[in-house]
Amino acid sequence: MDDHAFGITQSLTGKRWVWRTRHEERVGQGLAQQLGMPELMGRLLAARGVSAEHVPDFLDPTLRAMLPDPSSIVDMDAAAARLADAIMDGETIGVFGDYDVDGACSAALLVTLLRQLGCNVVYHVPDRILEGYGPNTNALRGMVERGARLLICVDCGTAAHAAFAPLHNAADILVFDHHKSEGPPPPIRATANPNRLDCTSGLHNICAAAVTFIACVALLRSLRKRGFFESRPEPDLREFLDLVALATVCDVMPLTGLNRAFVTQGLRVMARRSRPGIAALLDVAKLTEAPNAMHCGFALGPRINASGRIAEADMGLRLLLAEDEALAAELAQALDVVNRQRQAVEAGITSDAMAQAQAQVEAGHGVILLAQEGWHPGVVGIVAGRVKEKFNRPALVAGITEGMAKGSGRSVPGIDLGAAVIAARQSGLLATGGGHAMAAGFSAPETALGELHEFLSARLAKAAELPATAELMLDGVLGVAGADAALAQMVARLGPFGTGNTEPLFVLPRARVVKSDRIGKDGGTIRAMVEGEGGGRLKALLFRAKDGPLAEALDRAGGAPLHLAGYLRAESWQGRVSAGFFITDAAPA
Repeated sequence: MDDHAFGITQSLTGKRWVWRTRHEERVGQGLAQQLGMPELMGRLLAARGVSAEHVPDFLDPTLRAMLPDPSSIVDMDAAAARLADAIMDGETIGVFGDYDVDGACSAALLVTLLRQLGCNVVYHVPDRILEGYGPNTNALRGMVERGARLLICVDCGTAAHAAFAPLHNAADILVFDHHKSEGPPPPIRATANPNRLDCTSGLHNICAAAVTFIACVALLRSLRKRGFFESRPEPDLREFLDLVALATVCDVMPLTGLNRAFVTQGLRVMARRSRPGIAALLDVAKLTEAPNAMHCGFALGPRINASGRIAEADMGLRLLLAEDEALAAELAQALDVVNRQRQAVEAGITSDAMAQAQAQVEAGHGVILLAQEGWHPGVVGIVAGRVKEKFNRPALVAGITEGMAKGSGRSVPGIDLGAAVIAARQSGLLATGGGHAMAAGFSAPETALGELHEFLSARLAKAAELPATAELMLDGVLGVAGADAALAQMVARLGPFGTGNTEPLFVLPRARVVKSDRIGKDGGTIRAMVEGEGGGRLKALLFRAKDGPLAEALDRAGGAPLHLAGYLRAESWQGRVSAGFFITDAAPA
């Protein structure tokens, strides 16, 4: 079978349909026979590279099986020992966190645990506009003035040599981070970061909250050896896994191996709603079912991020630290309002950005670079992601203030944007710049943007050869009659889904829409009943159903048959489980 699914090179959303893998079919059949499971499950596991001996750990990942020895991370033992000293001596500790979800979760985890251990803790989250990313001397000095003799930077600090230097004699500094390092760490007490050049732990793909959690494991181990818990109860670190799960998903870490265990176990903790802040966020997002990875990424994360983007930077952290349910509800409502404001700001910028991007693509640019006065720097990264998705090109978007452009970029698979941005900074084109393969941040004089665009286009020349339409990777074909609740529950066992473990995308071939209506706010969701060529009926939904060929096709009951692409999911309602098909694309059959 060729790679093009059903021969579709341009679907109703303009995508090419491609089979994710076809060569694993025989492996999948063998896996299914060996383990006594349905062939579809065997194929899906084989496509994820899961061998027979690893299937149990994949389907039920546990931290007991996967959590590494904290000592495998360079400087972790030194960091744990210094922290233990501070706790035993009753020192005040300052925690400096980044303004995104990973930073807020890392800081919330550390602040909460340290307070449980009897510490006085002060914290600071930088303002994105006024202070920018990473530690700054004034903020650190402010915590020292409030009594802190130990400062801990989470989700930042690996490259903060200049910010730390003036505090050499004022306080000891620890860093728990995961950002890539370009050189030696700062000369501080400890930098625990699996992405340090000299760290051989192999934990390159965990977020800062995961590093912080492992640091807490090391800390309790150190305190235990010192007899600290002989007269007091030891905190249960499993209660913090909801924060690690939320950060792992929202920082787009691959959901494989250790991360898979963090998220699986963390979602179980989250479902208990024992943390008032997360419970309040679930309420404002109107989520009543057990939360999953998608809820973290699309409902909880954006609301926490919104505070760091366009409001008080520490509002998300205050929510996660809230112990009072009324305060948590108040903060969650405020974040919900801020998030709607963020969406409105983003929508206005996106409209302008798409028109400019279209012109650049038509002019033959492989890399899209957009910048404009007045664009809010807090949302340009989201806009860059939308531009990248639409045009299948690396996209960088910046706001310009007083002659300086500050922005973010997002890339497509196979194009290392972070390396190109670092090279541009090293060439003198950027004031600041860094990132990883799929995302980057930068600032540059407005006058340098033209030269920057040429530099990136030349360095990432193969981006110009990418097809104009993105691929939709499909996992298999389902008959409507066979797409039932039992199959949906079986597919769900492959979760949590996200980067590195994508949710299986199926096709219902030659399905007909027999009934259709619009539901939800402003009729933004299409609910349809579809019928298969071989019989059977299945409820289907299309979210964000704006005008366009896909929505028009689904709005027409009784129209021509369609190949429908989407996700098969199990839905629970009043104790009854049913199957639902969540449509992402379609093509005429």
